[in-house]
Amino acid sequence: MFLITMTGNLLIILVATADPALHTPMYHFLKNLALIEICFTLNIVPKMLTDLLLERKIISFSACALQLYFAVFFVTSECFLLSAMAYDRYVAICHPLHYTTRINRRVCFHMVTACWLAGMPISAGLTGWLFSYSFCGSREIEHFFCDIAPVLDLICSDTHLFELLVFVATVTIVLIPFILITVSYIQIIHSILQMPSSEGRQKAFFTCFAHMVVVMLFYCTTGLIHLKPRSRFLAKSRKLVALS
Repeated sequence: MFLITMTGNLLIILVATADPALHTPMYHFLKNLALIEICFTLNIVPKMLTDLLLERKIISFSACALQLYFAVFFVTSECFLLSAMAYDRYVAICHPLHYTTRINRRVCFHMVTACWLAGMPISAGLTGWLFSYSFCGSREIEHFFCDIAPVLDLICSDTHLFELLVFVATVTIVLIPFILITVSYIQIIHSILQMPSSEGRQKAFFTCFAHMVVVMLFYCTTGLIHLKPRSRFLAKSRKLVALS
């Protein structure tokens, strides 16, 4: 699965870069989404595979903090990038005559840059605060990578303020973009249904279908994990949701 994920996303980047016909905003967003997926996978899976194959399940304090930082960074960037992609589809389908002026190369570049930069302060703030706490008792992380919830389980001091911050951050980077995406797709579906040609409706629908599936899987699982950081979730359930 690791090789399939890496190969698939690399092929998306290579094909979209090599083919001049694909030098459009939609494929520029898609290339960056594939790049985020590659980086997120490299941040977690190689270490996980090493632990499974060598049965050496050890990670240093600094490495754990770094892994958590990049995990939050890439998740945040992907949230905003999926929102940008939804806006791109909204303009393309609902306002096709204004598409080249609203989503030109300059606007596309600024949107992608903003999506990448948005993850930096959030991930730095959450990681720095979390790892400033004193750890006590067991040092065993009940997870296959360093995430907020399993690291919180190792802290014995009061973390209610931090959990409130995680909740606010999750609402900001998960629920608000999800609502914006939902509103965009309501208008997209309305516009598709107004199209006179069944072929046009089918084509417009299939340009959005893959993105809709990714949005549902990504936002629902991310919200389930982080809306309740010190969760009542069982550890096994948390792992299962994280894998999906």
